[in-house]
Amino acid sequence: MAYISLSTRDINVLEKIKDPESDPSRAVQVDPGLPKDPNILDDELYRSIARQERDIILSIQELEIRNSNAKSEDVPDVDIAAEYQKCISQLGQLIEAHPKYASAYNNRAQALRRLCGDTMLLSVPQQPPQALLRKVTESDRQYMAQTALDDLDRATQILTPAKPFSKLSPQTAKTLSMAHTQRAAIYHITSKLLASNPLSVDVRRREASWTELDFAENASRDFAMGGRYGNEIAKGLAVSTNPTAKLCGQMVREAMKKEYGDDLAV
Repeated sequence: MAYISLSTRDINVLEKIKDPESDPSRAVQVDPGLPKDPNILDDELYRSIARQERDIILSIQELEIRNSNAKSEDVPDVDIAAEYQKCISQLGQLIEAHPKYASAYNNRAQALRRLCGDTMLLSVPQQPPQALLRKVTESDRQYMAQTALDDLDRATQILTPAKPFSKLSPQTAKTLSMAHTQRAAIYHITSKLLASNPLSVDVRRREASWTELDFAENASRDFAMGGRYGNEIAKGLAVSTNPTAKLCGQMVREAMKKEYGDDLAV
């Protein structure tokens, strides 16, 4: 087997060819010394808001454990969907009280995904297995989808720095990574299933006019942003879901096989 030593520049060039949107110079700089939330600079207020959010999230996690135990012990299931809706309402109250607290938007979107599944933008004949709600009306589906997408848009808008090279706190980077990755997951599933399921999106949303390719490209872009802010899985998915990157990557592999032999893996 041939072993080839590549310089950092060579590696960056290959990454750029495989992923046209790759840019090593735009790596996010994380600074633990910065305020945890750039929009809430009062430490005491931030701790109070974060504590309220943490209590809501812990209640959801406890619900999942109770539901799992109920199934394993063959006892009636916990009405986990109703409890999730209660937690979503509580997150809504937190958002109303603190509209610039991005993490709450991100977590409410995640809870809505748990209720409706990542097919929320499609009129599917059957809910996905991971969705808590087994039957959803089209109006309810559209409402939850719009709320989730609005929340993810809002979370990214609130936290994305005006300058691309600005330093971020670990908490800000994590929330941005999660918000972009969540939206990417919804777009990715939609692109995969759109050919066989009609789109069911509120006409006021930009996604209402998107094609399968639009969803695929935007999923890849959001996965890339999720990766840029620290999610390595999202970073890998950005390349594998990018139509242009797939073609470029295949061309690179074929060219390097011809140059170095079949033993070289790229």
